[in-house]
Formats: sequence, C-alpha cells, structure tokens
Amino acid sequence: MPILRLALRSLWNRRVTATLTVAAIATSVALLLSVQMLRSAAREGFTQTLSGADLLVGARTGPLNLLLYSIFRIGDATTNVSWATYLKIAHHRDVDWTIPISLGDTHRGFRVLGTDGNYFLHYRFAGTQSLTFTAGGPFKTLYDAVLGSDVARTLHYRVGDEITLSHGLGAVSFAEHKDKPFKVVGILAKTGTPVDNTVHVSLAGISAMHIDWRSGIQATGKYRISAEEARSKDLTPDSITAFLVGMRSKVMTFTMQRAINDYREEPLLAVLPGVVLDQMWSLVGIADTSLMIVAAFVVLAGLLGMLTSILTSLNERRREMAVLRSVGARPHHVFTLLVTEAASLALIGILGGVCLTYLLLIGGRSVLAQKFGIYVPITVLSPYDVAILVGVLAAAVLMGFVPAAQAYRRTLSDGLQIRV
Repeated sequence: MPILRLALRSLWNRRVTATLTVAAIATSVALLLSVQMLRSAAREGFTQTLSGADLLVGARTGPLNLLLYSIFRIGDATTNVSWATYLKIAHHRDVDWTIPISLGDTHRGFRVLGTDGNYFLHYRFAGTQSLTFTAGGPFKTLYDAVLGSDVARTLHYRVGDEITLSHGLGAVSFAEHKDKPFKVVGILAKTGTPVDNTVHVSLAGISAMHIDWRSGIQATGKYRISAEEARSKDLTPDSITAFLVGMRSKVMTFTMQRAINDYREEPLLAVLPGVVLDQMWSLVGIADTSLMIVAAFVVLAGLLGMLTSILTSLNERRREMAVLRSVGARPHHVFTLLVTEAASLALIGILGGVCLTYLLLIGGRSVLAQKFGIYVPITVLSPYDVAILVGVLAAAVLMGFVPAAQAYRRTLSDGLQIRV
C-alpha cells in the first residue's frame, strides 16, 4: 500500500506528462473497444440479415448462390419455383407462414421484389427487429410500391411519387413498363440489409407488368393490355424466384428440409439461412479482423508512449531514486515503484477508455442505426472485452519492467553523484 501511495504521488508531481500519457492510452483503448463492439455488431447484423425464417427454398442450386440472389439480390436465379409447388408447401400443416420472393425487374439500378403482405408481418433482421416505416405503409392496391430507405434517399422519392419499373436487370434499361406506373405508398426505415436497396411491389403487380410481355418483348396494338384492363385479369403468378418458410415447430424444420430436398415433382433446395450466412461471413469477414489488428497496434503505440515517458523521466529522477535508497528503500522497492506507476497509468487509461467508449456509443448509436443500419446494443463488457483489457494491462506491466530494471541496476553512489 505505501508503494501504491508513493507511486500515485509521484505521478501527481508529474501530472501534466501523466495526464497526456493517460489520455493517449484511453484514446487507444476506446478505439480498440469501439472497433471490437462495431465488428461484433456488424457480424451479428450480417449473420442476422435474415432472422426468424427457418428455411429458404428455391430451385436446386448451391446454398450460397440461393442466398445471394434471393436475400442479397446478387445475381439471378437460373430457374424458378412453380406456383403450384409453392402453394403445396405453404399449405402444409407444419408450416406457419411463408414469404414469396419474385425477382427479375429493376428501377434505376435497384432491384424490384414482388411479395405479399407476409413480408411486412414476418420478415425479421438483427434478431427480432421487424420492418418499420418512416413514411406511409405497406402496399394495398395493385400498383402500390414500398421503397427501401436507400432507394428513397438516393433517388429523392417521397410518398405519393410515381415511378416506372424496368424489365430485366441493369442500371439502364430500354425495356420499361411505362404503361403501368407505380405509386410510392411507403418508405421503410433503415435496416442495414439488402431491404434498404429494394423496391417492393405485390406479386399481382409483377404479373400485371408482364401480362402482355412475351419472350422479353411487349405486345403491340390490340394485344397490348392497359393498366386498367390488367386489374380485371387473373394475376396469379406462374412461378416465383424463392420463398421463406416459418415452421410451427422448430423440431420439424429438418424434416421439412429433407422433404423439400427430396421433392420429386421439381428440383428444389431448402437451406437454413443462419447456417449459410455464417458460411458467407467466413468468406467476407476478413476486413473486420484487419481493423482489429490496426486498433491493436494503436494501443501498442499508446503503451510505447507510456514507456517512453517513464524512460525519459528516469534521468530526471535519479536523485529521487537515490534518496529513496538512502532512507531504507531496497532495490526491489524501486523496481516495484516503477512497475506500479506503469500499471497505474495503464489502469487509469483503461478505465478512461471504457468510459469514453460508452460515451461515444451513447452519442453515436442512433447515427449508426440510421445511416449504416448497424445496431450496437449498450451492454456490459463481454468476457472477451474484459480479456482484451486485461491483456492491455498485462502488456503495460511488462513494459514497466524495462524502466524498473534500469532503476534497479543503478547504485546509490550513481544517484548521489553530481554529474556536470
């Protein structure tokens, strides 16, 4: 205890240098913790781009390919799932709900997704987060459209605006559905998922757009069907791209998955979305590891600054050490004093870094959620975070051994001798 008190008093006498050292350590620790929390939130958000759905079903292909084109809107399906097959699975006694997904059209580079009302009721992301609206609401009539937040922000759309969808993929299309414009009736809140970059319309709306199209070409003359005439037609789709399945009992998930994969009437693939998302993260999650390494080097730089500060002050403190020796302090007392100073600086810096991290989190979490769709919960430090901080403290103590060893080797006469 006397050593700790002496170390704190010594730091107080050098409070300007000590404060700067603590500030450097606190800033580096805050950066390290912030990166760790952000990477954890980003990974959780990525792996929970889709939550709550037990199965993702599409035409037989690779699991990653199915996830990419149906959830991330990357690429396109080579074949579709027939509407009859979809209805058969959707009406199965073990199935609680389904969300149909129909892709293939775009609007100024953004993908168009055809679905039904279950999309807004059952789609979940980031655990239990449901889709919410910043303006308007779900589509109700045939030519209603709901925009993702990034679509509305990028194209400066508001509820009530009229939009024209394009046939096929691509930012620029020469085949547009100009005769059947849609009206924006809702804008979704930011989710940080592909939902933000999607234009949502009803399945009937998709059918209405293509009712007079054959082989990618719109009919002409008397064979063309107007927007009003389409309302009276049978707009039941022939097929859809994929669909999500929610089971009544999680126990039946694997049984249903096997049944769908063994379906004989057409080749299908059913996958567990969470498992495939984890596989995807193992491929694309290298960047967050790189950020963590950079943050670790920043902490190392802060600790090296502390070491430099203590080493620089040693020559100025040689007489102080000699006086301590002269009043009965032994070499190991001097050694312990300097190690305690290093540990104290690091500990205060770590505590300051934790406080700074939570202040930044409280102040910035709403911006992260609204602008980037990253939801960072305010919780106590995880065991992994605590282990990181203990490692930082241990590194500081080890670095404190360097100046402590130098002071330990100096003799009483060296400290009392006046050098010119």
